[in-house]
Amino acid sequence: MKQNLLMKIFAGISGFFLLSFAFPAIAAPGNDNTSSAVVPIQQKPSDLLRGFKRAVCYSGFRHGQHPDRGDGAVNPSDKEILEDLQILSRQGNFGLIRLYDAQANSEAVLRLIETNKLNLKVMLGAWLAAEVDNPNCPWHKEPYPKEVLEANKLKNAKEIESAIRLANQYSNIVVAVSVGNEALVDWNDHMVPVDSVISYVRKVKKSISQPVTVADNYNWWSHHGAVLAKELDFVSVHTYSIWENKDIDGAMPYSITNLQAVRNTLPHSRLVITEAGWATSASEFGPRASEEKQKRYYQDLFAWADKMNITTFFFEAFDEDWKGETSNLLGAEKHWGLFTVDREPKQVMRH
Repeated sequence: MKQNLLMKIFAGISGFFLLSFAFPAIAAPGNDNTSSAVVPIQQKPSDLLRGFKRAVCYSGFRHGQHPDRGDGAVNPSDKEILEDLQILSRQGNFGLIRLYDAQANSEAVLRLIETNKLNLKVMLGAWLAAEVDNPNCPWHKEPYPKEVLEANKLKNAKEIESAIRLANQYSNIVVAVSVGNEALVDWNDHMVPVDSVISYVRKVKKSISQPVTVADNYNWWSHHGAVLAKELDFVSVHTYSIWENKDIDGAMPYSITNLQAVRNTLPHSRLVITEAGWATSASEFGPRASEEKQKRYYQDLFAWADKMNITTFFFEAFDEDWKGETSNLLGAEKHWGLFTVDREPKQVMRH
């Protein structure tokens, strides 16, 4: 980003920076951390993930494609994946991407990066399926049958083995492994007990040379994260101001407050933001969702994270129309991309 643009961004949010360090942190909603001391969010350059400041979450499913939803996955082709990776590297100027699982689609991404000698690194995921019921999930009301939960435990064990294999096979590309994604928060449909997550983390750490993390919502980390954080090489935080009813003017102050809550609870942990983004169209958000506001949040977020030395993954690379309710074409889940599902750049990516 050009220096003059950085200066404009910093000028617009510097007032909040001063307040956030001069006064006790405002607790995140529902945060019962009673400590009045503010622990600086600022990290050292060495705390960046492999030196990267800016990164992006990637899932390459296009029209008619989707992960396995019970009857098999419909994955993008090698040609489509390669096109995506070149777009992210050349148009997006990204050198680090995040993948969410260790299955066939992710393996294809790693293989194509290697065979085409692309200048891209990967944070690899191990997706964890539900091992216990979560009665708090608003969209999955029916209990999982016992046999499904037991089968998921076997599936998760295989997923962990796959992540280990890929991390070792592509050790020059994979810079970190995330064990699970939002498997701990109380609203998910794929809940895994903390003790099980810790067991998986320990297994992965013993088996690979790269750092190991767990990705979850800031509120879980700030309330419950201390025990798990001690097992990790770094803590991966998700923050979504727009989901919590903030419009663009309040977006960055709220995101910073979220990170401050995590920092106060985990003062010695290295932090990485593994998801933060802004929908460009959403029936749930109305006029708060737009390309203009996505562009501003993108610029403000990275300007702040650059200054804080926090590696940040913007969510996400491309719109994915398989997500959310099929009948709701304007559902928020479908419209977080920096590029459309047809690979057209949105405003933030039009240079």
